[in-house]
Amino acid sequence: MLAYFIRRIFSVIVMLLVISLVTFGIFFLFPKMIGTDPALYFVGKQSDPIAIEGIRQKMGLDDPILVQFGKFVVGLVAGRTYANGPDVTQCAAPCFGYSFKTEQEVWPLLLDWLPVTLSLALGAVVLWVIGGVATGVISALKRGTVLDRSAMGIALAGVSLPIYFTGMLVIAVFSDQLGWFGRPDATFAEDPGRWFNGMILPWVSLAFLYAAMYARLTRATMLEVLNEDYIRTARAKGLTEPVVIGKHAMRSTMTPILTVLGLDLGALMGGAVLTEYTFSLHGLGYSAVRAISEHDLPVILGITLISAFFVVAANLIVDLMYAVIDPRVRLS
Repeated sequence: MLAYFIRRIFSVIVMLLVISLVTFGIFFLFPKMIGTDPALYFVGKQSDPIAIEGIRQKMGLDDPILVQFGKFVVGLVAGRTYANGPDVTQCAAPCFGYSFKTEQEVWPLLLDWLPVTLSLALGAVVLWVIGGVATGVISALKRGTVLDRSAMGIALAGVSLPIYFTGMLVIAVFSDQLGWFGRPDATFAEDPGRWFNGMILPWVSLAFLYAAMYARLTRATMLEVLNEDYIRTARAKGLTEPVVIGKHAMRSTMTPILTVLGLDLGALMGGAVLTEYTFSLHGLGYSAVRAISEHDLPVILGITLISAFFVVAANLIVDLMYAVIDPRVRLS
């Protein structure tokens, strides 16, 4: 198990380096290929040629792309110094560079946006896993009944309706009309109660979409597992139905759910763009869209790498949890 863990860690590091190289090349090499100077994004199109050349020298934009990438990787680990004659700027590790628009370090900006995205993703994942898996299991056990058809009908609606529609709907009904819930306009540190009340609608809106998908997946997987030979053997031995379902069937059912959960949670950690925009949550997703519209390449690069890290890390955790969820993985 230790050797497998070490191999997976090594593969994760290599994968992140490859993703970093590809992303860095796209963001800083492609503009030059289409005749756009990245330095213009930093100083503005109306700046004089001397200022533009100074930025090129300070940021190292005239260096070959591999040299720029090498300095970027070193900056992530040990920090980086940007210098153009007497103009010297120190960027502490991990250095993702400076925003072209605000001229602030990217890493502190990411740290400001990350808690918003994490609170949205983690709160929603609790709701959709509990609601979606429970609904799927009940539907599988009550196959063909009114309850089953009703649950799958609601799940189909949840999958079909876009998040911006359900988000605007719950805001109009439960916030503007009924006044039961507020808007997410406070942080946890400022007012925990107000923060929790403001996050309920974003959590429910995002969870409704994913819970619908997880309910359908759980139902299909549970129906397949219930027809396995070992389930019939467990029943033939006289085990009670709760033991058969909870101890034996659920273990196999959770394997594909865990796989999808790792991908979904990892992706959401990088920003739930539509949900954040609908509820004006200034997280990674919201900031990514704004950075794209402003051509703020270092911010886009930083958010992309953070998103990639969460996806890769989530998949690593899922792989390690397989042996806990499914005994057949341990035997293999």
